[in-house]
Amino acid sequence: MGLVAATAAGRRHARVVAAAWPHARLVAAASAADALRAAWRECDAVVAFLATGAVVRILAPLLGDKHTDPAVVVVDEAARHAVALLGGHAGGANALAAEVGALLDARPVVTTATDAVGLPGLDTLGWPVEGAVAAVSRAILDGEPVRLVADATWPLPALPEHVHIEVTPPPAGSGTPAATPDTTGTPTVGAAAAGTGASTGGWRILVTDRVVPLDGRTVVLRPPSLVAGVGSSRGVPAAEVTGLLRRALADAGLSPASLRCLASVDLKADEAGIRAAADAYGVPLETRSAAELAAVEVPHPSEVVRAAVGTPSVAEAAALRGGGTLLVPKTASAMATVAVARHAPRGRLALVGLGPGAADLRTPRAVAELRRAAVVVGLDQYVDQVRDLLRPGTRVLASGLGAEEERARAAVAEATAGHAVALVGSGDAGVYAMASPALEYADDRIDVVGVPGVTAGLAASALLGAPLGHDHVYLSLSDLHTPWEVIAGRVAAAAEGDLVALLYNPRSRTRDWQLGAALDTFAAHRPPDTPVGVVRNASRPGERVHLATLGTLDPALVDMYSVVVVGSSQTRVVAGRMVTPRGYRWRS
Repeated sequence: MGLVAATAAGRRHARVVAAAWPHARLVAAASAADALRAAWRECDAVVAFLATGAVVRILAPLLGDKHTDPAVVVVDEAARHAVALLGGHAGGANALAAEVGALLDARPVVTTATDAVGLPGLDTLGWPVEGAVAAVSRAILDGEPVRLVADATWPLPALPEHVHIEVTPPPAGSGTPAATPDTTGTPTVGAAAAGTGASTGGWRILVTDRVVPLDGRTVVLRPPSLVAGVGSSRGVPAAEVTGLLRRALADAGLSPASLRCLASVDLKADEAGIRAAADAYGVPLETRSAAELAAVEVPHPSEVVRAAVGTPSVAEAAALRGGGTLLVPKTASAMATVAVARHAPRGRLALVGLGPGAADLRTPRAVAELRRAAVVVGLDQYVDQVRDLLRPGTRVLASGLGAEEERARAAVAEATAGHAVALVGSGDAGVYAMASPALEYADDRIDVVGVPGVTAGLAASALLGAPLGHDHVYLSLSDLHTPWEVIAGRVAAAAEGDLVALLYNPRSRTRDWQLGAALDTFAAHRPPDTPVGVVRNASRPGERVHLATLGTLDPALVDMYSVVVVGSSQTRVVAGRMVTPRGYRWRS
């Protein structure tokens, strides 16, 4: 990353960026214009601490193609704005503007049309894209009818309602485009792409791994659906592997842009030619043991191969492992063998912790996952907190208190069907929230992404001071699903262990005695002046912090919106703040 500055203030801001990012450097030259030109030639991204007009005039003669030009972000003299000037999507300038803005406390300015109205850019989905990206994006922005025709349900972000989605599986066992309608009369992707059958020639987004003809009204998204199994003799040249695979894909009418990975037996994990071929295609090499591959049923087993490597198949078994449809049976050259299988989409389930309530305690990753999702599932009051973050067309499945199992099953079912799903909860999704019930139902057909959140306990602790400075325990006092005898035993163990205790679900209208019982247990093991903090609505409207002791706390002050923090025997109140000493030796 090249940093260009002309003034003392600009150089000061540039030094902040350079200190934070080892890959960033201040480009020196006789003039700022020369430095900017040098950065353009030498760097993948440029941050210019100059006037926008000056940057435009200097770089205009150098512009080539948005797919190869570096990203350019311009920061003003006072570091108030970070403007994504060039390469917003393709070059990553939009993301860079946000990162620079966060670093300098500047406001990122993004003007790409899809970002401005909350739509996903077709070239920002992480998949290779071909065709009329700008024209189809403009059609979506203008509200014109657009057809998205997919080979299967892929976990794409939400699209607006005027994008009509058609899922039409390809002809079984074939990778080549075919003009065969399905039983409903809707053309398959091959037929629609070829302009035959019922294709209307309107604006289209095709999601397919097959080679299809392009026109000025079509975008093709390449999903990661193909796995190429590779076997070889020792010392196989990389060119032989890449050439054999290129021919096999071309003969089957398949796009190499949809390769998910190369796969082989673990004996080939260090085969330089195969590894170089994976690098050439820009995909990982995944290897499995001979025993794992031997368990895969293949159409063309070989006893010769079994004798050599311990499995009757390498290429076909590696391509098919985990399920899939074999599109290219094993095809051999002098030293290599390849086979290609198409694998079904894997749905995506993001378990998103929204934090304790305040928007500024919600992590950027949580926001990104909400905007990445096509389906959002959650408690109605939590979903209401983030509706403004959802993209147009997002499907929302909200339900009330007590429907945890229903929400967990719904989220997993939607992900299993191939959708991109965000299951939201307050605090952290894994702490007394929705992650565990959802993962009880999820199997290995979906990808799971955990998004950490700031828990209510952490928010309460920050407001109280530093009560969690030493060992501590989280306990829920709700006996709706856990017998009180079990909870009481855990409370007693925490009390005997002299642990700081965070008490969740401490008291409600119908459960009004459990907190008093728990405090009595702690009081039996700790002095009555042990600090106890109560935080209600941490980080939300109506926030209240109350500091008391085991001997003075009135349980009536506590409700279900509260977190109670019971100090250990070492916890002290210092200047009105709860502090549990860490016990560092230098203190003594």
